Amino acid sequence: MRAVVVNSFGGPEAVEVVETEVPRPGARQVRIKVAAASLNPVDAGVRAGVFGGAGERIGLGWDVAGTVDAVGAVDAVGAVDAVGAVDAAGAVDAAGAAGAWSVGAEVVALHYGAVKPLGTHAEYVVVDADAVAPAPATVDAVHAATLPLNALTAAQALDRLEPAVGRSSLLVTGAAGAVGGYAVRLAARRGIAVTGLAREGDEEFVRSLGARHVTSDAVADREFDAVLDAAVLGEPALAWVRDGGRYIGVIPHAEPASVRGVETGAVEVSADGARLAELVRLLDEGVLTTRVAETYALEDAAKAHARLDEGGVRGRLVLVP
Repeated sequence: MRAVVVNSFGGPEAVEVVETEVPRPGARQVRIKVAAASLNPVDAGVRAGVFGGAGERIGLGWDVAGTVDAVGAVDAVGAVDAVGAVDAAGAVDAAGAAGAWSVGAEVVALHYGAVKPLGTHAEYVVVDADAVAPAPATVDAVHAATLPLNALTAAQALDRLEPAVGRSSLLVTGAAGAVGGYAVRLAARRGIAVTGLAREGDEEFVRSLGARHVTSDAVADREFDAVLDAAVLGEPALAWVRDGGRYIGVIPHAEPASVRGVETGAVEVSADGARLAELVRLLDEGVLTTRVAETYALEDAAKAHARLDEGGVRGRLVLVP
């Protein structure tokens, strides 16, 4: 199969499409035939060596939408085998082997990990069964592939902040971005008073997500109970938190030091199929929306990275095998 990897760190020119063996699922894992996989800023960071892994072949890609192609089954003596045969009903039951997943099921998943031999930018990917959720019914695979990483990051960041509904104010930086946009929508749905910090020209969009206030220049004397810093502003965003409030960033270990009693931290997204299924439901109900900027063939992955590096992308770039 074809897979997108980096063998040495650098710019878009470091991105390679290689031929490699199709991975086999182990116990409590499933293999997904990839229909679409989005490109995220974290992939550019992996490519540049931000997360380490020098000297290793590193597979790119965290998000995936596709079809379950095989499940890892445990036989009578405990050996792991990949089950991929389709029965007369058109599906192989994966109960007891990989949760409730069956061959032929349309799914989405988050394949967590910055340094891994294969990512989702490939024709097939193996993920843990509990990282998988049913695919949305209301959007195609290209749009579905943009949901897992960004929506899970937003939801898990809000969990860390735990602002009390009706009693707390929340500032979301980068409110027009993928993570920030989901955070605004999810927080507004909880009844939280959200202010979105976004560039001029994005105000109407951020308001449509449910922000009560939108600004392109948050003033220093406005004190919020909590800040979700999706734009990775760091200390400037921390300055907008009231004494004793909370600050959450989106890059682990990159948050600013605590001042004025403000609790600081950063969300490290985790694969959570059950939570992802909730977000899929919200997407199907129209609460959440997806945005696709452009699609690229898998072999044009380097071009997609170059476009990402140019900046100004509204929505996600998506690779299609």
